[in-house]
Amino acid sequence: MPKKTFQVQLSLAERARLQTLVSSGSSSAHTQIHARILLKADQGPDGPGWTDAMICSALDVGMSTVARVRQTAVQHGLDTALQRKLPNRVYTRSWDGAAEAHLVALACSTPPEGAGRWSLRLLAERMVELEYVEAVSHETVRQTLKKTNSSRGA
Repeated sequence: MPKKTFQVQLSLAERARLQTLVSSGSSSAHTQIHARILLKADQGPDGPGWTDAMICSALDVGMSTVARVRQTAVQHGLDTALQRKLPNRVYTRSWDGAAEAHLVALACSTPPEGAGRWSLRLLAERMVELEYVEAVSHETVRQTLKKTNSSRGA
């Protein structure tokens, strides 16, 4: 059997911290599973040094999960291996505050002729007609109106 590339060797303080984390039960399931993986994979003098296959069958996780947790712990540290990775995507706002204010004011105004009330699609079309925005979908209108505290009851 080939030697593991990333061998986890925990200190006594790290083992105690992980055991406390697992036994307290106050952290997320993701964090607890990763802590259990690290405790079982510990190749140090106090660790059990289980194989990846043993860890997979005992904790009901995949081989790639065990390998990834070990690699992250060795390369980036214990805290990084326990926490979820944040997404890299940057969410940019499609509207500024002025456009949102115009939308709310428009939604509170009287609906156009032939319409009983404003629909999301009508609001989106009117925002483009009035040149408050270049283009907007009805879903963006819905999400923006949902964020406001004012609600127009039907």
